[in-house]
Amino acid sequence: MLSIALPKGSLQEQTLKLFAEADLPVKRSAREYSVTIDDERISAVKILRPQEIPKYVEEGYFDLGISGMDCITEAGARVVEVAGMPYAKTGTGVMKMVVAVPEDSRIKKAADIKPGSRVTTEFPNITKKYFKKLGIPVKVFYSFGATEAKVPEIMDVVVDLTETGSTLRRNRLKIIDVIMESTTKLIANKVSWEDVSKRKAMDEIRTLLLGVIDARGRVLLSMNVAKDRLDDVVGVLPAMKRPTVAPLYNSDYFEITTVVDKDTVNVIIPRLKEMGAEDILEQGISKIVR
Repeated sequence: MLSIALPKGSLQEQTLKLFAEADLPVKRSAREYSVTIDDERISAVKILRPQEIPKYVEEGYFDLGISGMDCITEAGARVVEVAGMPYAKTGTGVMKMVVAVPEDSRIKKAADIKPGSRVTTEFPNITKKYFKKLGIPVKVFYSFGATEAKVPEIMDVVVDLTETGSTLRRNRLKIIDVIMESTTKLIANKVSWEDVSKRKAMDEIRTLLLGVIDARGRVLLSMNVAKDRLDDVVGVLPAMKRPTVAPLYNSDYFEITTVVDKDTVNVIIPRLKEMGAEDILEQGISKIVR
């Protein structure tokens, strides 16, 4: 029913992992770019450069695609944003498109860039609009990769996408401005989005993918608590809504179950023990569907 374009490159590994955890594993074939997903809602899958995907989705070659907001903006693609997908190669998935110059440059802000400067970037359309708004005429050169390595020997300025800025720093570059922030997006063709049966399939796939993302970094805690310590233990617990409290059969004990952030467990568990919780169990979560 649905044709889907998945991103190659830095997003590929995390995208395939996401689909696998959503019970939509991508099966590779002898041809690198032709893969399959064994699901009746998905008829065809291709792995392509994320820069190409927005236009292909706009033109209807694919019903769904995953790409970065930077690529969507650069292509000027008219697509439906089905969902934000907060993931990237590492971290939370927030990327920044930045302007950078050599670290020993006297330039402190973008307005200080001299007219006629040579700018290297993989985002020429965004870059041209940015400098036009600043009123600074520059020469924009499209980069086919290793963008930061071209400064200062060949180019004067780089406009690049970064998650942590570490690659720029290793190349002795400093960031002087942020053009935009970008996150990964699940996008749809406008005509496909208006098709009732395809929309239903898209919504179901979105639910599975977001369920996995929402579960990441969270764990399920369950424990037994005596009735006279119940309020003390509940007072320690953060929760998505409220913890589930259920009486144990033929006992003055209760079972408490709740979801907490993984990075807080090392503090919460000792505190729960101190407040009277017993038999504390921590479990991983594969999906959270709200």
